[in-house]
Amino acid sequence: MKFYRSVITYSRIIPFSCLWVLSGCAAYLHQPTGLQRARLGEETTTTAALRNLPKAKEKVVVAVYKFRDQTGQYKLSETGSTFSTVVSQGTTNILLKALEESGWFTTIERENVSNLLNERKIIRSSVAQYKEGENLPPLLFAGVILEGGIVSYDANIITGGAGLRYFATGGSTQYRQDRVTVYLRAVATRSGKILKTVYTSKTILSQSVDAGIFRYVTFKKLLEAETGFSTNEPSQMAVTEAIEKAVQALVLEGIQDGLWAVSDKDTGVAKRELDRYDAEKVNMSQTDVYGVQSPQIRTPSRFTVQPYASVWRFSGDYAGSVIRPAYGLTVDLYLKPAWGLQVNAGNGTLACGQGFSGNFTLLNGNIVWRSLPYQRFSPILTLGGGVLYNRNANDVFRVAGLLHATINAGIGCQYAPNGIWGFRSMLNYHQSLNDQVDGLRAGQFNDFVLQASFGVTLSIGHLRQSQPTAQKKRVKSK
Repeated sequence: MKFYRSVITYSRIIPFSCLWVLSGCAAYLHQPTGLQRARLGEETTTTAALRNLPKAKEKVVVAVYKFRDQTGQYKLSETGSTFSTVVSQGTTNILLKALEESGWFTTIERENVSNLLNERKIIRSSVAQYKEGENLPPLLFAGVILEGGIVSYDANIITGGAGLRYFATGGSTQYRQDRVTVYLRAVATRSGKILKTVYTSKTILSQSVDAGIFRYVTFKKLLEAETGFSTNEPSQMAVTEAIEKAVQALVLEGIQDGLWAVSDKDTGVAKRELDRYDAEKVNMSQTDVYGVQSPQIRTPSRFTVQPYASVWRFSGDYAGSVIRPAYGLTVDLYLKPAWGLQVNAGNGTLACGQGFSGNFTLLNGNIVWRSLPYQRFSPILTLGGGVLYNRNANDVFRVAGLLHATINAGIGCQYAPNGIWGFRSMLNYHQSLNDQVDGLRAGQFNDFVLQASFGVTLSIGHLRQSQPTAQKKRVKSK
């Protein structure tokens, strides 16, 4: 009988585990089980935007001597550094390809110009021997030289993961994010003046997912199964996209500053692209290195009022906990952008099976912490104490029984699309300090209440210290 129960249990667990692992996992479904033929190089998400730039009135002749990795970093392994560099050393070729894709530049060979000059010498000697008076045309000279390179590669700027395992059955996921930064500048060959400098960055994501079962089904019969996959974004693709983005930014900022002109037919396209680029610059000025919006987005509120609907689940000394609806009101007073005081009042019904049911009121005073006070979305944590009492059915504020002291803790999240209203969802735990809420004292544990709530928040007033010092300096510099 135990064997059949185990088989039924695992027949439910295994399909759900497989669906969880396989959902959205293209790498898992396209495993390289055979040889693959050579193919053309993949395009990045920026390649199409580079090709859709407005046409140039006249192409600019540019030279690229070298555009290399300036970090000098080597790949790390479990035993230390290796002799393999962390990023590609052929970034000059990537930049030349991006310049060609943009349609704005005529590139000339300068990286291996010695080879070109030697070949021209050979041609001259051969022509002079067989065709007198015939000369080679002069080489093109560049009006602009493009310099720069990969200036940083930051590994493990964000790492994390999650997992769950119960009786040797479960799964986990891990992720890691790196970051590569590229600088590109245009230099006028006649004066040596730096015309424009731009820089871009691109994150590189690595992640892994695994799931497994290791458990004895019956005596001497072991069930073991595991699966998983990992994906690593190629660093070469990330470098390519960062360089293409730098070329796009150089073209658009050069149009803004009048360094080069747009074709008369594409003035409307140029205006749309410049407006989109300006909006992107404003957005990036408000975003930090981790991709989080800066404090300039919104001002934290001082007062928050939240009427809410909730459900209560009471665990007492009677068998059979029942979920019952409730309602309440929460008022927050923030003394700091992240810290404040909270008063919470709720009315509802506590019930356990057929043995106990009553109308109760919860009154709590808590310390509230919102971890991201300047963001539209923020986690919420509360901790405090209060009382729980049986109320009169006709008078909410009239106590009809004993007052039960409680310790409270809550976790939730709040979304505020603007500085006036929003939404909040919370899960609160109310632990009674005695075992007499249901009128029966039995067992080793006191009675407690689980409360899940959802409501609309209304923000009143704003804190004056709405921006940290670094953000104020950034705003003043603009």
